[in-house]
Amino acid sequence: QVQLVESGGGSVQAGGSLKISCAASGVTTDKLRLAWFRQAPGKEREGVAYIYNGGRTTYYADVAKGRFTISQDNAKNTVILQMNNLKPEDTAMYYCASPSASVGLPLNAAHFDYWGKGTQVTVSS
Repeated sequence: QVQLVESGGGSVQAGGSLKISCAASGVTTDKLRLAWFRQAPGKEREGVAYIYNGGRTTYYADVAKGRFTISQDNAKNTVILQMNNLKPEDTAMYYCASPSASVGLPLNAAHFDYWGKGTQVTVSS
């Protein structure tokens, strides 16, 4: 059973940076596939970034390209999302999620089986 625990959310002003992490257990590093999703109040959950293929392949949604970086710390079995140049519209609850099998792109929350409880990111203008 895969378990995911997010950490590192918080509040920042527009233009600032935040790093959020997702610690995974129940899965080995070479088999880890992990995505970040976010959900703002009244909006659907949207995929932000995804890392798979043992950490060798990454995918970014348009909202994340050029500003967010997803990476994998194999020693800690942790996936990190570094978010730079944050905007007020990035405000949301951020969730990490892992599928039990390979998934297609773009990211679809329905294809992910394991979820963390989320960490709040708030960007003020």
